[in-house]
Amino acid sequence: MSDPYVPPAVWSPDTVSGGVFAGINRPSAAPRIEAELPRGQHQLQLYTLATPNGQKASIMLEELLEAGHAAEYDGWTIEIGQGDQFSTGFIAVNPNGKIPALLDLRGPQPVRVFESGAILLHLSDSFGAFGGRAAARAEVLSWLFWQVGAGPFMGGGFGHFYHYAPEKLEYPINRYAMEVKRLFDVADRRLQESRYLAGDEYTIADIASYPWLSAFVFGTAYGDAREFLSIQDYHAVDRWVREIADRPAVRRGRLVGRVTGPPEKQLRERHSPADFAGKDV
Repeated sequence: MSDPYVPPAVWSPDTVSGGVFAGINRPSAAPRIEAELPRGQHQLQLYTLATPNGQKASIMLEELLEAGHAAEYDGWTIEIGQGDQFSTGFIAVNPNGKIPALLDLRGPQPVRVFESGAILLHLSDSFGAFGGRAAARAEVLSWLFWQVGAGPFMGGGFGHFYHYAPEKLEYPINRYAMEVKRLFDVADRRLQESRYLAGDEYTIADIASYPWLSAFVFGTAYGDAREFLSIQDYHAVDRWVREIADRPAVRRGRLVGRVTGPPEKQLRERHSPADFAGKDV
């Protein structure tokens, strides 16, 4: 066991933390490289990567298209491991330097939308879709923001300390494992009493939560986290995940911005439905 860490009186970014993100993490939000973002022919430009947060936006756009809305878009990969998110062009769309980000060119002036929850709300409101009926609107928003608050515990908390940190430490792993299991229990209890998170209707609450919860259910998140957390015990979540996974728009949306795995599971750019030809959807 390593010696206990004693925080200095004043923290300095010169401290080496190690880990896979050590090369890109800095305490500054300023852009680091001069580079413009690409633009395609459509009025909606999505800049993303197929992480759970990134999948929310692409799934939403594909669901809108599946439902018959005029939501054609160009999807561009932002490779966060290479620092694409720190370009001047990307920071202009998202000053927080995180994916996904959306540029909406449908009006007289470009509208930037950043943070995945805001993108879902913006698209839901502007297209009048997947926002829930009026009586259920508060329930939809409550579950949407439940997920927005839960994501950092699952990724930045549990995922970092259990999978990415250069050293396994009992306290943070226990702390965040406890919280992830509690969040799964919240969802499981809700899904025992309703088909979807906000009720009987599929909404942006489900679109937001699905990429995160499904990653644990399917065992694609953080190595052996499914076994470690006994995810198989959450039967209602499992039923809900597998039902949503069968939606054609979800299968397409999960591919957008994927740069790992076999070629049939990758889609670095998306400009039309034809881009999915030959892909494993």
